[in-house]
Amino acid sequence: MTVFALLIFLAGTTSFVLSFLICLFGTRFLIQFLLRRKMTVLDYHKPERPQIPRPAGPAIFGGIVAGEILLFFFSSSYAILALALVTLISGIVGIVDDLATLGGLAKPLLLLIGGIPMVAIQYLAPGASVYSSRLYLPLFSHPTYLPILYPLLVIIAIPVTTNTINTIDVLNGVMSGTLLIAFVPVTVAIIIRIYLGLSSIWILLATLPLIASLLSFYFFFHRYPSKIFPGDSGALALGGAYGAIAIIGGVEIVAIIAILPAILNSFLFLSSVKKLVEHRQVSVQPTILLQDSRMVASTDRKAPVTLVRLLVSTGPQSEREITRNIFKLDAYCAGLALITALLIWVIPLAK
Repeated sequence: MTVFALLIFLAGTTSFVLSFLICLFGTRFLIQFLLRRKMTVLDYHKPERPQIPRPAGPAIFGGIVAGEILLFFFSSSYAILALALVTLISGIVGIVDDLATLGGLAKPLLLLIGGIPMVAIQYLAPGASVYSSRLYLPLFSHPTYLPILYPLLVIIAIPVTTNTINTIDVLNGVMSGTLLIAFVPVTVAIIIRIYLGLSSIWILLATLPLIASLLSFYFFFHRYPSKIFPGDSGALALGGAYGAIAIIGGVEIVAIIAILPAILNSFLFLSSVKKLVEHRQVSVQPTILLQDSRMVASTDRKAPVTLVRLLVSTGPQSEREITRNIFKLDAYCAGLALITALLIWVIPLAK
């Protein structure tokens, strides 16, 4: 094993383990801390209406940021530093929202700050290569070069991805499970780009702290029945990190397709309420909980349209059934994202 290979192995292993453990033990601490402070919310989709502690965000993004900072010291990669800053800023905005409930417009405006470190480091740090202004599209042999427009898209992308991931946090385990599935095609696409000499092995390693925190949070705490909710701080941090990985990895289109169910849910909600508004501020719920713990679609015209409401429009379903159906949609879109990766980087080369 060469020295560089040993360095890569140590960096990847230690960052993964560090992020996993910080999220694991940090979340366990938060559960007890939040219960003592009575910082809990109702789990509306269960007939017994249990009180669930919230938020787990500090443990989630604490693990991610710690892992990315460790990787930065190994690699001196400004792209990884930018990823850590995006995650941290998105998580801090989420904490403010968890504690003070930001308005529907204030939150996306504050989240615009999240994309600034990527653009600032790109232009101010000597030799920094945080992102490329080249956008790769399916079946095109050459990328589209957007030197002026792309930095603006970077700043806009962070509020979009953060709020998209936040809106899919609707049932136990859905948000974290959706991201775990989405990371499969994103990771494969980055590996393909590394093989083609278009990306760095350090960008691939940068996905490990995110995956580690997600694995720890989903399997120990968030899947049905949830022991703790991520809150806006967790969802926004993960959304910001996902958007940042897509940008620094140059896999934007693949990442978008991988989270199409979340995008659909966000689009349906915004188009039905016709304004930027928090879910908790909606007066009429999109679904109704039956006595047998199944959910049906609300018949109230004022109820927002959501992915869950569409799924139960044909008949009542339990929370677990709805979650499985969402994961099936996620897996289908992940497959489409993998095909897209082939259409972008493999098939054009074979011509």
